[in-house]
Amino acid sequence: MKLRRLIILIISVTGCLSAFSQTEIDYTHKTLIKALEKTGIADLSGMNELSWTDSTSLAQSFMGKYFQFETEHKTPYKYLYVGRVNCCRAGGCSISPSEPMDGGPEYFDYFILFDAKTTVQLVKVFNYQATHGQEITSKGWLKQFVGHDGTDPLQVDKNIDTISGATISVNAITKDVESKTELLKQLLYFVARL
Repeated sequence: MKLRRLIILIISVTGCLSAFSQTEIDYTHKTLIKALEKTGIADLSGMNELSWTDSTSLAQSFMGKYFQFETEHKTPYKYLYVGRVNCCRAGGCSISPSEPMDGGPEYFDYFILFDAKTTVQLVKVFNYQATHGQEITSKGWLKQFVGHDGTDPLQVDKNIDTISGATISVNAITKDVESKTELLKQLLYFVARL
């Protein structure tokens, strides 16, 4: 009986450690590629990655990448952000994208499609690894972000609906969409000044 418990404990710890080590976003994730294909985007290879040329703290403060579509791209989208949001983890909750992931596997990966004016056109969660709050992956709920351009703040329970049982995920993605929209504007300003 003790041996069986020990084996179960070892298997559990090994599974948790592999989940804890998951720190990189898979930009070739099947679900990401399929979701992008549905929007008319074949893959990320034909896109230019937007990045800061220096290693500023701003550039290092989040997990994700911005991409820009080629000018001949035939969709209404101009920019793409693919990133990760920390939700809640063992020992407490955090929605700060700059904190390390070593506290637990509570995160989800998502993307935002923007038009040429940096207005949100589509938000899609493609890899949900948190234990609670999966309701935020609903297409209908995510439509609330469409049209956000950073001029008005996104506020849960004001212009973003709450979801019972998904409070942490709702707050996390809301803050992240808002901050990544603003960060895209800053990045484009930075790139334009080069």
